[in-house]
Amino acid sequence: MVSYDMEDVLDTFLVRVEGHVPATSDRFKRLLKTMAKLFNKTKARHKIASAVKDIKKQLQEVADRRGRYMVGDIMAKSTVTIVDPRLSALYNDVTKLIGIDKASDELISMLSSQGDDRSCMDKVKKVSVLGPGGLGKTTLVKTVYEKLKTGFCCGAFVPAGRNPDFKKVFKDILIDLDKQHYTTCFNMMILDERQLIDELRGFLKNKRYFVVIDDIWEAQSWETIKLALLENNCGSRIVTTTRKFKVATEVGEVYNIEPLADDESRKLLYTRIFGVEANNLDYLPDKVSDKILKRCGGVPLAIITMANLLVGKPIEEWPEVYNSIGFSHKDNHHFESTMRILSFSYYDLPSHLKTCLLYLSMFPDDSIISKDPLIWKWVAEGFVHKEKGIGLFELGEGHFNELIHRSMIQAVEFEEEEGIVQGCRVHDMVLDLIRSLSHEEKFLSILDGLDSEETLSQSSARRLAHQNRTLDHNPQARNMGMGQLRSFVTCYCAINKMVPLSSFRVLRVLAIEHCEFMEGYQLEHLGNLHHLRYLGLIETNIRVLPKEIGHLSFLQTLLLNGTGIEVLPSSLRMLTQLMCIRADWKTRAPNWIGMITSLEELRIYRSADDRSSRRLVKELGNLAELRVLRAGIAVLDESMERDLVKSLKNLRKIQYLQLEIVFPDVDDTVDA
Repeated sequence: MVSYDMEDVLDTFLVRVEGHVPATSDRFKRLLKTMAKLFNKTKARHKIASAVKDIKKQLQEVADRRGRYMVGDIMAKSTVTIVDPRLSALYNDVTKLIGIDKASDELISMLSSQGDDRSCMDKVKKVSVLGPGGLGKTTLVKTVYEKLKTGFCCGAFVPAGRNPDFKKVFKDILIDLDKQHYTTCFNMMILDERQLIDELRGFLKNKRYFVVIDDIWEAQSWETIKLALLENNCGSRIVTTTRKFKVATEVGEVYNIEPLADDESRKLLYTRIFGVEANNLDYLPDKVSDKILKRCGGVPLAIITMANLLVGKPIEEWPEVYNSIGFSHKDNHHFESTMRILSFSYYDLPSHLKTCLLYLSMFPDDSIISKDPLIWKWVAEGFVHKEKGIGLFELGEGHFNELIHRSMIQAVEFEEEEGIVQGCRVHDMVLDLIRSLSHEEKFLSILDGLDSEETLSQSSARRLAHQNRTLDHNPQARNMGMGQLRSFVTCYCAINKMVPLSSFRVLRVLAIEHCEFMEGYQLEHLGNLHHLRYLGLIETNIRVLPKEIGHLSFLQTLLLNGTGIEVLPSSLRMLTQLMCIRADWKTRAPNWIGMITSLEELRIYRSADDRSSRRLVKELGNLAELRVLRAGIAVLDESMERDLVKSLKNLRKIQYLQLEIVFPDVDDTVDA
């Protein structure tokens, strides 16, 4: 693709011409190196100029084709606004009001009924909700779970997905059952699948529990998961959701979820388009809406997606939108109809939102994608473009909210902080669509344990994601060219041997998150990643950052939570573009933190000693760009209190402030 070629030329130019120059104290040697570098730069510039000339020729050919086919006349026009997802009617909220009451009552009735035999009253009851994608299975069981869970000793609501990581599934169940114990007092990282199953069975032995396992694709997955869900005689309940009849019958009783009735479908469509005014509309053209609703087939996801295409358009234009999707008269299949609507919604997005959405295809099925790290990745990749008076993160947050508003992703809120969006989920059908598009456009490749690296040997994808697999780099294997990668993302993997960082010439995003290195790993050659903007090491067993990190002059984001890293190299203070640091709770606040005046987000919780604490309190006042501050501070006396207040008064851009104030004399911590 021409755009990829242009990107390669620009990044190569920056590496060859503007690359990092190592420091030397010898003036004569430095002069010789400068002369040699000028000569090399001249050659590099000639090569790059030739490449630019070729690209211009290709662009002219593209422009000529565009003119011949009049592409601009048929592309949908969109405007993007920064929309707070709490102000719009989200998917889950709408369907809880429309068409879900009857289904939830029926499912609750099934879970309550145990027949006439009193000996069966206390046995574990298992029900599987069966239906195709987009019908609202997850919304239904989540609604029922929230209604019933208070009647049980403990409960868990956990997604499985197409290719489940059973260790993660079991850990998630344990955390839902007893979050306090399993996140603070118990180390689950050291347990394998068998030990996690034993822990679960022991926990559930004498408890009346309610567990929901969402989105099971294969019977074998259920066979493994059910080993951990002990059959006791306490009246426990287990609910699953699946698209496959065989899986549903393996679980137990089956509840077939039905499409919405005609009146419910119409109400959902109008509510999504017109909001509260929908109740007063009697004049809508039934023939047009009937056609639309017939093609949606009562599938909530299809109805909501279709409604998003019609929002803001005059009713007279509805037939044009319907005809643009190109439904076949022979097509009555719900899945194909929904996918066609979703694909049209994708092509209706402005280009920057398309790119942001495609990036989500790298995350595992059914995962909760944390909002802030995702936005920082978008920023690092260059998907978010500067606008005067608005920060890059705020612009990226606008993109995130707009994707929620268009129902392309589903918002996930913090359990502890209602109304605060923690992240998002991508519906299975949307994920299928964007993964297909990513593959076609060579945007991204995924290795998830089902594929071999050899299948990617000839790939020219710009991004590579490893998921739920053992990563064992073989230098002799014909792996995909690492030199062209912009993002290398590895999550929920065991890493025996890491790809050498020196392979990544133009990498912008390096995310090794929720992974475990089998042997010690020291991030060798990190300083060679001159283009790196995002370094994420969340929940990995990396303990040391090399001092060469100071060579990463473009670095914007550094995420270290869950690593155990205690010391930040002093070379970090040279990074003038660093906007976000999330340190681990063990990380000591450095004396120079106030020198990184570009910081917009800082999370740090410890100081080395009393002197460091006093300096930290004063230096916070230098960070005038901070939007987010989470810090743990030992307040030693009134003088330090005054310094803290003075520093906080300087943070005029602050939006989120959480301070854990430690008063040594009282030996207590106050969440301020």
